[in-house]
Amino acid sequence: MKKLLIVDDSREIRKQLKWGLGKSYRVLLAESVDEAIQLFTLHSPEVVTLDLGLPPDIDGATEGLRCLQIILQERPETKVIVLSGNEDHANALAAVNMGAYDYYHKPMDMDELKIILSRAFQLAGLEEENRRLQSSADQDKKNGYSGIFGQCPQMQQVFAMIKKVASIDVPILILGESGTGKEVVAKAIHARGIRKDGSFVAINCGAIPESLLESELFGHEKGAFTGAQNRVQGKVEYAEGGTLFLDEIGEMATLLQVKLLRFLQEKVIQRVGGREDIPVDTRIVTATNVDIQESIKTGKFREDLYYRIGVITINLPPLRERGEDIELLANIFLRRFGQEFGKKVRGFSTAARTWLKTYDWPGNVRELENKVKRAVVMTESSIVDACDLGFEESPATSDSDQVGGNSNPQDAPDIGGQSSFAGMTLKEARFKIDSILLQQAIERSEGNILKAAEELAVSRPTFYDLLKKHGLHQS
Repeated sequence: MKKLLIVDDSREIRKQLKWGLGKSYRVLLAESVDEAIQLFTLHSPEVVTLDLGLPPDIDGATEGLRCLQIILQERPETKVIVLSGNEDHANALAAVNMGAYDYYHKPMDMDELKIILSRAFQLAGLEEENRRLQSSADQDKKNGYSGIFGQCPQMQQVFAMIKKVASIDVPILILGESGTGKEVVAKAIHARGIRKDGSFVAINCGAIPESLLESELFGHEKGAFTGAQNRVQGKVEYAEGGTLFLDEIGEMATLLQVKLLRFLQEKVIQRVGGREDIPVDTRIVTATNVDIQESIKTGKFREDLYYRIGVITINLPPLRERGEDIELLANIFLRRFGQEFGKKVRGFSTAARTWLKTYDWPGNVRELENKVKRAVVMTESSIVDACDLGFEESPATSDSDQVGGNSNPQDAPDIGGQSSFAGMTLKEARFKIDSILLQQAIERSEGNILKAAEELAVSRPTFYDLLKKHGLHQS
């Protein structure tokens, strides 16, 4: 069973919590800091509930905060939920700033506390899984996977293909949408292959003008064209003994495809403006996001070149088809950028996780990485919310805002009438709507912050941040 440590000087509260939670968790009880640390060190519980008023300072918070500091120093990933009285709001916030997961004001409502605990254990489990997967990813990097990550069946097939083909010196074609990680896979193939001690040279065929691409690939002789003042080696020669990665090869002009085909067949090149055949020994890995078969049908891509570069083909799945990989990747990026920017981010809110799962991700892994990086920079909380990721509307309602959706004004929420927004900018209107929704949620929940936060699909700390932002105060 999942282990829960309850630290409270009140025998009645310890008894109440053990009775109410004993069926769901293995409950450990402590009434002092020393006893709590002893149990924590021995059992390493994932979640701790901590009363700040512990002996000998039962009327203050020094012992509780000291206990929190020791726990987080020993295991920073522990989810500590601080239990405090309503009059001790400042110390509860201080505990959250120190790294506590959440706080809850006494007297306790067992149903509410169970919800908080359930989420804490869920996040602890997810973070533990991410650490395990990150460790596996680090090991994969040592083995030559260069940080590729995924647990879905499609990615497992990709890993198996990399392992099989890396040591076989044949051309490889990687197919996949933009942002799926084609260059990362190419680097993994190089790192695991027999040419790993050679150079990995990459060139994007779609980013270089057609008039310059031939010189970029094969080099040029002095005087070959205006401005060619010296002999210059091309990327193909730089990749001698290593791997040449031709990204977006589907964008290559037909005339240049002929010259590339000659090199693949004869293993020799001629620099622009030169006549000397130069032998080059390099492995070719190519990639494209276009439908290569359709390009062959329309005459944009040579069929004989396709057969040369596509001896082995690896298909990368789009992120939207990778299921649980989305959230796992998001958490890995969250951890990476949190460390990079020195921010204590611990996870995603319910709304943010919903967006992660339901968004179409047209930019694939690259877009996910950029959104999480933005979120870590923008968030002012330890929990990343949907707005931090750049999402403003809930996924459940965004479809109705599209052309052809339900436009019946009677179905819209009553947020003050259309005239109350006249003359406002979109940003000002959104601010006002947020304020109205916050007030309505508090009224419907009769001041219960946990229920109000649940209704708006945000965490309690985020809800408090929103109250402060909009100048609202809990009654």
